[in-house]
Amino acid sequence: MKAYINVCDVEKYYGSDAGVTKAIDRVSFQVEEGEFVGVMGASGSGKTTLLNMLSTIDSVTAGHIYYQDTDITELKPGRLAKFRKENLGFVFQEYNLLDTLTIGENIVLAMTLRNKGRKVIKKESEEMMRLLGIWEVRDKFPYQVSGGQKQRCACARALINHPKLLLADEPTGALDSRAAETLLETFQKLNETKRATIFMVTHDAFSASYCSRILFLKDGQIFHELIRGQKGRREFLNNILDVLSMTGSMKHTATETGEGFSAAGAAHPAANAAVRENMTGGDSDVC
Repeated sequence: MKAYINVCDVEKYYGSDAGVTKAIDRVSFQVEEGEFVGVMGASGSGKTTLLNMLSTIDSVTAGHIYYQDTDITELKPGRLAKFRKENLGFVFQEYNLLDTLTIGENIVLAMTLRNKGRKVIKKESEEMMRLLGIWEVRDKFPYQVSGGQKQRCACARALINHPKLLLADEPTGALDSRAAETLLETFQKLNETKRATIFMVTHDAFSASYCSRILFLKDGQIFHELIRGQKGRREFLNNILDVLSMTGSMKHTATETGEGFSAAGAAHPAANAAVRENMTGGDSDVC
């Protein structure tokens, strides 16, 4: 299968000659159409910088990023804006909804900007809101709904124009465990049923276990890769925790918040065992 995204020897520097920081150091990888790829790493590892370059928010210092046959590093600002509008959808940690519009209007606005007809807007927006479980709150304003519902609205807005790639930057960071799990299950459903290609940055092992493949970044370089394949989420979660343990760059925390648990980082085998037991409910399976 031909790669949808091909990242070739990308580098990103910040600063001047007096003090240059290399955020991304000759990174290369591919993303196939329909993949759910996660990126993990400690703070400062370069994961958000990498996502910003893929999303055209930031530019590369060296190297190339191809979307099929289009090299976005060579596009002029006008063509780059058109490419972003036609191909990409964004879900951020902060929802970035318009407070003066209802949940439904926030989603419809994205379609209106693409000049879609009224019948198409009504049909597709209703289908998307029902799919993401926010149809019942469509007439409420963002301040009247929960964080999870706002994030699902942001997800619907990102997906409503059928982007070829959904980019998510710590999408569960501001959510409680139940809302986070609902959002991740939504991503997984969209990936499996709609063949949506998703590229998600996360520091959280539990969130990463929903992905089909994970790239681990350290000091701006990819140092490891995990592929889920036919593994269940419990086994894949264990694999993720093992890789994080090898880095020694982060500490595990297992925080019980109502119905679920969250894990991030790695440092000690005993901590790994505790996180696994908490997140899988002892003998029960997360699958």
